[in-house]
Amino acid sequence: MAEGTPRLAPSDSPDASPRVPAASSGSPVAALAAFGMYPFEPLMPAYDRYWAAVARRAPWLPSTLDWSSTAHDHWEHPNVAVTQTCGWPLVTRLAPRFQVMGAFAASIPGANGVRYRSTIVARRPGPLEAFTEAAAAVNDRQSLSGWVSLVSAFGGTAVGRNRPVVITGSHLESVRVVQDGRAEVASIDSVTLAHVRRFWPELVDGLVTIGHGPWVPTLPLITGLATSERQLSGVRAALSGAAQDEPEAAAFLLIERFVSLSVEDYRPLLALHPMPEDHVGQHT
Repeated sequence: MAEGTPRLAPSDSPDASPRVPAASSGSPVAALAAFGMYPFEPLMPAYDRYWAAVARRAPWLPSTLDWSSTAHDHWEHPNVAVTQTCGWPLVTRLAPRFQVMGAFAASIPGANGVRYRSTIVARRPGPLEAFTEAAAAVNDRQSLSGWVSLVSAFGGTAVGRNRPVVITGSHLESVRVVQDGRAEVASIDSVTLAHVRRFWPELVDGLVTIGHGPWVPTLPLITGLATSERQLSGVRAALSGAAQDEPEAAAFLLIERFVSLSVEDYRPLLALHPMPEDHVGQHT
């Protein structure tokens, strides 16, 4: 129906839309679908094709992906059908508000199904111990791959303890900051790094791998609490089937397959203790 609140099928039907929260105006909030953690323009058409296959298999989902807002915006949306997050925000603050659907197994060197490690890069070779005094580029202090993994790789010691940590806002920018000498070391999400090597190889020219972060699950796909068990099962099946329906898009996105997971698969991340935030530098 073009006007008014749509009539929803019973919530336990796999064809039902999730219960729709009302906006402050009282009108329903449209459901959100987004893959916002790798928002690189060369990837967007392939993500759109992959999602179209998901929506064909689960037609109650939004028909298109949202590219107009950031991943952080998606986590605050009141009606999330499908979106992506980082493992650290999931276990530290998002878990009470979302259900975990699963994750994509990454078809990149060194990944093991839905487990992978961040890649620590620098402009000169050497053991990690040689970089404890080095300035580090960090995408975000709440990033599992960019900060928590970096600290863990250094044994929980204060990397950059005598030099400012450069907060960059993204893994791509962290690569730039190390490459142009504003920082000496960075921990980069390995899927991001694979995309950078494909699309912007000049940014990694001269950079070397000096280590890796701990083994962690790949980025979780989440849905709102209003999604019923039957809908959750249907979305998981659709995400899995889309890799078969659109194998070229999946391969371009470095998606090997979708694997169903729960929040319990991510809770062990809490054993990784980052340094207090007062050890982290400001934007420079």
